[in-house]
Amino acid sequence: MKSLLLLSAATALLAVSSGLDAQTPARPTTSPQGVPLAQLVRTVQEKAKTLENSSGMRLAFQSFLAAHHLSPESVRYSDFVIIRLLYEATRDAGFWNMHWSITDQPPNSDRIWSQWKAVRHPAFSEPTAIAECDELSALYAFLVERVGVKSVGLLWPTSNHTVAVWVLQPRTGPVIRVVVPTSQIFLEETDTFDTKKFDPWRQKTIYEYTRRDIPDTYELPKPLVDFFLQQIDIYGGASDATLQRLRYVRDAVFVKSWTTEQAARDAQNRRSTLPAGATEDISALQTFAADMRLEALRH
Repeated sequence: MKSLLLLSAATALLAVSSGLDAQTPARPTTSPQGVPLAQLVRTVQEKAKTLENSSGMRLAFQSFLAAHHLSPESVRYSDFVIIRLLYEATRDAGFWNMHWSITDQPPNSDRIWSQWKAVRHPAFSEPTAIAECDELSALYAFLVERVGVKSVGLLWPTSNHTVAVWVLQPRTGPVIRVVVPTSQIFLEETDTFDTKKFDPWRQKTIYEYTRRDIPDTYELPKPLVDFFLQQIDIYGGASDATLQRLRYVRDAVFVKSWTTEQAARDAQNRRSTLPAGATEDISALQTFAADMRLEALRH
């Protein structure tokens, strides 16, 4: 309840400052204590559909098509939206507040789900779970498959690092392997989704991640699910540049190299440089700043 009040307060502060199988599973009954994975998946699908109309998502799709010399009809836009949305949500310091650290865990997402199971009061300035690169990549691949997109697997670009890869078969032309870097290990701030720093063809075969890490009935705390869904609403339609910058700022807060006030000021400064028409980015930056300042009040 405390986290929900803080989320509501963030909305109020923002207002002041700004003036799966292929078949859709049946909607399960939610207990007061938890939300089943199947319901989270269904809601993410609904929100992804809404985000198809956002400017940030459309611009990202246009950039992707241009980079691969593809026509718009050669790739399912709805698939791209899910691929990009879950990338920004589940990546290290993405807007679901995952964080990278060495864990020496197997390349699956089991431990992430067990950590999430214990989160009753998600905070804007703290990780919801800590995981290594192979766990983050497995989480991403698992969720993408459950939400409805196939052909995502794991790539080892070096012996000690893991990323995800989306194996895309356009309607015309050869197969494309899209690197999905779920952490920034070995990468610069200019490297993001579809980075060329790792060769996805280095590995002969990208095996689709088909392991069912948890069942559809697995329940997460409702405050955490509410946090995840609200974060999608706030950040899902922002541009690549804004989301990448916020990833770095969020990471700085997690490792305590920046205070929440420094993070808030950085977001506000960047918001002031944007044109009036950049509504999704302006909203994302304003909300981020407000949420960081609320965290200072919490502590």
